[in-house]
Amino acid sequence: MNASFFYIAFTLVVLVIVALIVFFAGGKREANRLTPLAGLAFGFVLAGLFFGENRLIGYGLFAIGVFLAVIDLINRSRVR
Repeated sequence: MNASFFYIAFTLVVLVIVALIVFFAGGKREANRLTPLAGLAFGFVLAGLFFGENRLIGYGLFAIGVFLAVIDLINRSRVR
């Protein structure tokens, strides 16, 4: 196993911990809920980490995830 595997594994563990904190400590407020589009963006970022050995696919998935997250931010800002 090389060093990049450990970096990817560490990043995945940190992202899962952050997601669990957001889900369980977020309370019942509607404004803090994860929208389906944000969940999809999160999934694409995780897939980008998982397929990081192939740079074209990994970076492409990252880009899709970031693009969807920005779209979600714009949609949420218009609602308020």
